[in-house]
Amino acid sequence: MTRIRKKDDSSEVRSVTLVGLVWNVALSVGKFFAGYFGGSQALVADAIHSASDFITDIAIIIGSKFWNAPPDADHPYGHRRFETLISVGIGLAVCAVGIGLGYNAIMALVNGEQSHPEWIAAVMAAVSIVVKEALFRYTRAKGRAMRSEAVEANAWHHRSDAYSSIPVLIAVLFGIFFPTLWFADSVGAIIVSCFILHSGYEIAWPGIHRVADVGASEEVAQKLKEVALACPNVISIHGFRTRYVGSDLHVDLHVVVPAEMTLLAAHDLAEDVERRLIDAGENVVDALVHIDPYSEERVRRGEIKTLER
Repeated sequence: MTRIRKKDDSSEVRSVTLVGLVWNVALSVGKFFAGYFGGSQALVADAIHSASDFITDIAIIIGSKFWNAPPDADHPYGHRRFETLISVGIGLAVCAVGIGLGYNAIMALVNGEQSHPEWIAAVMAAVSIVVKEALFRYTRAKGRAMRSEAVEANAWHHRSDAYSSIPVLIAVLFGIFFPTLWFADSVGAIIVSCFILHSGYEIAWPGIHRVADVGASEEVAQKLKEVALACPNVISIHGFRTRYVGSDLHVDLHVVVPAEMTLLAAHDLAEDVERRLIDAGENVVDALVHIDPYSEERVRRGEIKTLER
């Protein structure tokens, strides 16, 4: 028997993401006007980065309803893949923003566009660093508690915004204290775009792996094997496999048991292994256990293995 047991965390996801959405809107507006009136191209670019943040917030708020839908006839393994697709989409969107901002900043340098930032731009950049770092820590903690890859991806998006505001602040301060360095602000915008591109890569790449049915890490796999082997009457295991569906982990394995066990006892043992794997704290939501009766002859013929004991 297999089971898929997953708490519907859509309301909690929306609650956490809504906090970020409100702050991202406020920061986007604040940085845009501070950059516009404070003469900082780098801060305007950073404002656009924050705008991309609240767009991804909306994507998560809407998407959480889809990926928490229960399994149905068309999707017997559930809908958690939507979570992975949204994470990849967030990463690609961040990369697109980074490319666009970098291009604009390079063109500003090529065309010799001068900018002379004012103190309002520096203050807003500093405020952005503090707020976005706080949002990162809050969102990451919530994402880990819920085991939501989309929420964690969004947390790192907050961190990338905090990092991107650091070179903005430095560029603005250079522009204020050294007015002859007219290109400092554009250089700051280029640096921001590089941070954004790296952030997009970090967000999208794990999701791309999971779309390709990546398995659990060696550390997690070893822990789950030990959980299965700790069950009474389990002689050995083999054929152990895992794969992620969204942030959920599916496991299947062969368990070697004494040949004299009754069918009922073997069934109960399989149930025990499944329950222990699901309760192991590694986000296992589905476990399929195949029972193999032990015999020396079957071992010699290679039909069963005892190497993983």
